[in-house]
Amino acid sequence: MNKIAHIGIAVTSLDDMIPFYRDQLGLTFQGKEEVPSEHVRVAFFKIGESAIELLEPLNDDSPIAKFIDKKGEGIHHVALDVDDINARLDHLKSEGVPLIHDEPKTGAHDSQVAFLHPKAANGVLFELCQQK
Repeated sequence: MNKIAHIGIAVTSLDDMIPFYRDQLGLTFQGKEEVPSEHVRVAFFKIGESAIELLEPLNDDSPIAKFIDKKGEGIHHVALDVDDINARLDHLKSEGVPLIHDEPKTGAHDSQVAFLHPKAANGVLFELCQQK
């Protein structure tokens, strides 16, 4: 693990929340994009070597929509930057760590991502993230 890549925060509306993070907190807005594999629209804000990622559901089937329905808006996950996501997943599998994704999938910025099951860390959802 190299660093915290980003902290994901579930929101119902990017347009409503972007001004707070950009204008009130003064974070550098890096843009928005859709991530079809996760059924979300995301916005990133740079903070030091890491980022904050806002996640807005695109539809009711989105994992983020289900999260908001169950727990409300707020911190969704912590993403950890890794050099070799496949090797890291193989290691975790060999250690018996429960995973949501056995194989990486394409995330924001064309990165490769995979989520560990929150049971692995007492309710904390971790994402492994390998940048292109």
